[in-house]
Formats: sequence, C-alpha cells, structure tokens
Amino acid sequence: MAASDTPAAGPSRRDYYHDPDAPPATRIVPGGVAVVADEHGRVLLQRRADSGNWALPGGTMEVGETLEQCVVREVREETGLDIEITGLVGIYTDPGHVVAYADGEVRQQFSLVYRGRITGGELRGSSESTEVRFVDPAEFARLPIHESTRLRLRHHLDDRPAPYLG
Repeated sequence: MAASDTPAAGPSRRDYYHDPDAPPATRIVPGGVAVVADEHGRVLLQRRADSGNWALPGGTMEVGETLEQCVVREVREETGLDIEITGLVGIYTDPGHVVAYADGEVRQQFSLVYRGRITGGELRGSSESTEVRFVDPAEFARLPIHESTRLRLRHHLDDRPAPYLG
C-alpha cells in the first residue's frame, strides 16, 4: 500500500544532530509522532516534502489540543489514516538535535513518540509528504532516514519494557 503526491521544490528544513556547526536553537515546540505498524510488522512512514527524508508521521501541537490529539490529527492530515494511541515509545528532548527552517526558525527537538493502531481512513499523500507507505524494517538501512528517526525506530523494534526517556 503506497500513496504519492507532488514533491516540493527543494528542502526547507534541515536537521542537525550533534553537529558543532548547527545554529543555536531559539525555540522549543512540543510535537509528537506515531509508530503505526501493520499486521506484517511494516511501519507507516512518509517521505517528507521539506527534507526528502523518510520519517514517522506527526507534527506540533496547536492551542486547545493535547499532544495525543495532535498526533492523531497530524497522522490523519499526512497519511489519510485514522489512528488511536495505544502506548508510548519514548520522550525525545536531546538538545543536540536542532531543526533549522528556511524562514530562519531553529527549534530544539522536543518530541513524544507514541504507538498507534489504525482505526479507519484510506492511505494517501499530502502536501507535507511526497510518498506514504508501510515500510518493512529490513528496508530502513537503504532509505534516507535521519539518525533521530532511526533511534525511534530502533526503540520501537526493541519493544522496550518501558518508554525511552531522553
């Protein structure tokens, strides 16, 4: 199952991960993503229009919603799928991970990674993703995936007894 959309014109986002040349962060914005696996253990990923990397679907909170509501909304907007939150993979607040945007904003990473289960919807792309599909973990090494997302995927696959806190 895969869905595509038209790619954006060039990256408008750059992730820095423990990079001494990273610009200093100016904001922290709470965000979250969901790890949604199908019955075959494949993980729902999107190819981000703003960076070209494969990533977990999700985004940042809006006023008036909980982070869980944010993640459910963002997954629906980015993939067309409705989900329910079933657990927590971890909390990721590494100050060494900053994200610089084309408009000059630089954010320190603050993300909760939830587990989710599909409850409805139909897989499709969005303006934020050039492709959306379920990916077999054996493919992860061959795809352009940022190291911070690889860490989250490893924690999901490890099926840790407690959420990651870091």
